[in-house]
Amino acid sequence: MAKPSQRISWYPGFREMAWLCLIILYAPLIIVTIYSFNNSPSITIWKGFSFVWYNEVFFGPEAAKFKQATINSLTIAILAAVTSTVIATLSALAMIRGRAFRGQAVTFGLINLPLMVPEIVTAVATLIFFASIGFERGLLSILLAHIVFCIPFAYLPIAARLQGISSVYEQAARDLYATPGQTFRLILFPMMLPGILSGFLLAFIISLDDFIITNFVKGAGVETLPTAIFGAVKQGIKPNIMAISTLMLAASILLVSISYLISRMGNNRD
Repeated sequence: MAKPSQRISWYPGFREMAWLCLIILYAPLIIVTIYSFNNSPSITIWKGFSFVWYNEVFFGPEAAKFKQATINSLTIAILAAVTSTVIATLSALAMIRGRAFRGQAVTFGLINLPLMVPEIVTAVATLIFFASIGFERGLLSILLAHIVFCIPFAYLPIAARLQGISSVYEQAARDLYATPGQTFRLILFPMMLPGILSGFLLAFIISLDDFIITNFVKGAGVETLPTAIFGAVKQGIKPNIMAISTLMLAASILLVSISYLISRMGNNRD
């Protein structure tokens, strides 16, 4: 256990700085959530608690537009999460359980490169690439861009989980004449499952919430929920936008919490 002098929380001003950062990060989210229940068309004047703006989200004049954008977002997020998780799982197996090969460190860096490169740079580069090969922009271009961007987010929890699994289990399976396929299907995959599920959920929520890359590579008339919200905000911030933002925030918190709990359950089971 660290001595009091070695704990960062004991340094002068650390507690105050931590609270300041938390307030800056979460106060806007709390305000948006509160005013999404406001019984007033104003976004600054409180006139009582109401679900009127949530009702408008689902049944108002703009409900059809946001419904189609939500369907597009969910479709892209599910397909991108599934594909990136499969690629990330295979990559983790090759990097961690496979034989060492020349350029392995460079390969690891390339897998994690989207995490380090600013998202705007990735968006511009993807747009230029699609334009140079004459690829038509639309739902497919968004899906391909999201798959590439989500791979490292899926890879990290899967690789961390795989590194925590001792190779003794696989050696024992081979000693009992299990084939490589049986070893993976019966031994390794069930033990990797918490990491795979965590990677899938993280990739899903990253794809669902993405705006910058989507805004660059989407075609005319194609909208996802974040780009639809941005288009509506340009015409003026309305309380129904706050309601949609609150719903997206709740979905993000739920999925991230589930991902954390799954990962924690896997570690506790070990």
